[in-house]
Amino acid sequence: MQGCSTRISLCQGLPRLPRLAPQIFYQNFHGTAPTHHLFGLRAALDMIAEEGIENVLARHAAFARVIWSAVEVWGETGAIRPNVADRAERSVAVTTILTGEGDGVRLRRWCEDEAGLTLGIGLPLGAELTHGDSLFRIGHMGHMNPPILLGVVATVDAGLKALGIAHGGGALRVASEVLAEATLPTSAKAAE
Repeated sequence: MQGCSTRISLCQGLPRLPRLAPQIFYQNFHGTAPTHHLFGLRAALDMIAEEGIENVLARHAAFARVIWSAVEVWGETGAIRPNVADRAERSVAVTTILTGEGDGVRLRRWCEDEAGLTLGIGLPLGAELTHGDSLFRIGHMGHMNPPILLGVVATVDAGLKALGIAHGGGALRVASEVLAEATLPTSAKAAE
């Protein structure tokens, strides 16, 4: 039985699988070890330790407010709106934005093809997801800084204009004002 520990009585008498009692390192992974992932994880943890977890969380929250303000301005005209209306219930890691029918996929394609920006797609959490072509996601966590963040807002804004998607104007101005008022750790203010 795959995954059973031989210490559990239900598994007594079953053959020991290499992954449960590895004789050599690679058997932990059913083949080649994900060494590059482990090095990446080590580097990410070092970056978090250097910045400090409280600073990381504060930066994520501040950057989320910048994106939310832009989305709210875009939503003043047209169908654009945040997937979660109540700011208190939104994620500070990623924001899902609803659009008019088909506009999400058009905008994602324009941003990638014309500006090299990849926007997130909707996650198919079940068969009931029927609006996948009418949404996009913006991540605002991880190795992110103000120039990248404002570049994302500016690129999405340009895409909305280029595609003729109805939206409110002034999102970049409002986003930059929210960013200017945010209290960010010094490490997040410097463009890396």
